[in-house]
Amino acid sequence: MVELVTGHANKAHATAEQAAGLNAGILGLDDYVLDVHDKLKITVVSANKVTIGTGELVMQGRHVSQGTPEDLIVTNGSQGQKRNDLIVCRYAKGSQNIESAKLVVVRGTPTTGTPTDPAVNTTSPLDGGATYDMPLYRIPLDGVTIGTPVPLFNVLKPMSDVWDSLTHTDVTTLISGNYGTVKGYRSGPMVTLRIDWNSSASGSWNSGTFGTLPEGWRPPMDLNFSYGGRDGANQKTINVKADGTLTYANQGGTQGPNAFGITVSYAL
Repeated sequence: MVELVTGHANKAHATAEQAAGLNAGILGLDDYVLDVHDKLKITVVSANKVTIGTGELVMQGRHVSQGTPEDLIVTNGSQGQKRNDLIVCRYAKGSQNIESAKLVVVRGTPTTGTPTDPAVNTTSPLDGGATYDMPLYRIPLDGVTIGTPVPLFNVLKPMSDVWDSLTHTDVTTLISGNYGTVKGYRSGPMVTLRIDWNSSASGSWNSGTFGTLPEGWRPPMDLNFSYGGRDGANQKTINVKADGTLTYANQGGTQGPNAFGITVSYAL
């Protein structure tokens, strides 16, 4: 039977199951931590205690909120043995279809070899599962020592980030001076720069600086591009550094003082 969920029916009729179905349809059937609050950040407090920070998550369409940090106890490890525990967010449907969620430490099996993760509940509540676990962290134990927790979740970025990833900007002058300009535009995560420089450092191995790119235009690591020159002799390397510094370096051979231009593109 068709039902108008977001409409007045003169009675209470919208259900959590319907809300979960909407969330799952929009966000997908994967499980996500949302990009707000502490994003369920973990802190190792002692050899048998960790703290999970605040955050929001969506598991199989179910929205779960952690409004205050929560301490969890990890069973002590044993000398000479290794173990993997998992911290999960556990959904459960109990008697009278009462649903709940809580953070649980699922203990692994100690071994002198390579530890494996313990089994968790994987039948989605959307498929009728009464218990479902969303893994958040792997807690490796070596003897009595807790190792570095390993995040097992994806952070779902907000729609504003998706919008930014699709936006095509206008052409902007990023660097301007007596020797030329560097202009650029962005299309999502891609940057295209057009460098027009009025003179070049002469000498086979000399170099020069264009200037510094502003924040938001800098690559995540140092990049370099080749400039061949119209006569094939004026070889240069164009360097775009992660700190925004934009330079060029002559690469031997005949190098004159003539103007040059080049277009480079890279992903942020």
